[in-house]
Amino acid sequence: MVWWVLKKKQLPMQRISEYTVIRRRKKHLPDTGHSFISYFKRATSPLVVLRFLSEKPMYGYEISAELKSRSDGKYMISILYPVLYRLEEQGYIEISGTEVAEGRARSYYSITPAGREYLKKTEKEYLEISKTFEALMK
Repeated sequence: MVWWVLKKKQLPMQRISEYTVIRRRKKHLPDTGHSFISYFKRATSPLVVLRFLSEKPMYGYEISAELKSRSDGKYMISILYPVLYRLEEQGYIEISGTEVAEGRARSYYSITPAGREYLKKTEKEYLEISKTFEALMK
């Protein structure tokens, strides 16, 4: 099997970079250690979190429990909090309240108007690409 690698090379005395293509022969592509399912979950987890938060404000463990319940345990996000922090940083969710239960603080996350717009747009894109992919696989 032949595969191509782009190699970045800095040219002397210049500030621009040149990309050269190297051709390598391998029996198979290197294993990245990640499965298709893990990549899929990583790409779709923000969409799922926004969908849940569009229904009601939730705290982290509640989102995890809801994922497990609705997917019969097949769709779990092992790194939920980085997803929440990234969505908050992007302005798509916000902390709407905090409560102390059983000696632990719970931060409730809510979707923002920008998050609702992003969810609507991304959900539409997801459905379109899913239909296209399904047609390609027939």
